Amino acid sequence: MKASDADILIIPGYTNSGPDHWQTRWQERLKSARRVEQEAWSKPVRDDWVANVVKAVNEAEKPVVLVAHSLGVATAVQAIPEFQKPVAGAFFVAPPDVSNSKIRPKHLMTFGPYPRDPLPFPSITIASRNDHFCAFDVAEDIAAAWGSLFMDAGESGHINAESGFGPWPEGSMTFAKFVQQL
Repeated sequence: MKASDADILIIPGYTNSGPDHWQTRWQERLKSARRVEQEAWSKPVRDDWVANVVKAVNEAEKPVVLVAHSLGVATAVQAIPEFQKPVAGAFFVAPPDVSNSKIRPKHLMTFGPYPRDPLPFPSITIASRNDHFCAFDVAEDIAAAWGSLFMDAGESGHINAESGFGPWPEGSMTFAKFVQQL
C-alpha cells in the first residue's frame, strides 16, 4: 500500500502535538493525513476522546492507518471495538502505562487498563527505555499481548519534540516501510 491509498489518522496524546512534534510534521507532509481533534487536549475525557477516534475511522473513505502517540495509543486501542470501517494497520509510539497509579496527571489512568486481546490488524509499537510515562518492559508486554511488532527506540525519552524528536527521520522511514507492507 502507498500512503496515498490510505486515510492516515494522526492521533496525538495529552496536550496535543505541537508544531515541532514529529506527528505534526508528518501530517504536513502526508497529503492523506489528518489529525483527530479533541475538544479538551489538557483535560482528556476517555469517552469523548474515544468517540472522536471512532468517528474519524468510521468516516474514512479509504483503509485507515492509525498513527498514535502516547495517550493517543490508549485512545485508539480503546476505540477498536466500535470501528465499522477497515483499519489496515497502526503505528503506535510511546504508549503510556495507564495502569500505573504513579502516572501524572492521574486522570490519564481513566484510559486504562489496556485491552490485552490481539489487535485485528497489523501494528508496530515503538517504545523507549527511559520513557517516564511507561517502563520499557511494560510497553514490551503490552505490544506482545496485542501481537504488535515491538521496536526498541533505545534511550529516547517520550519520543516527542521535548526529547529531540521533531523530524524523526528514522521513524518516518520505519512508518513508510510499514505502510508498504500493508
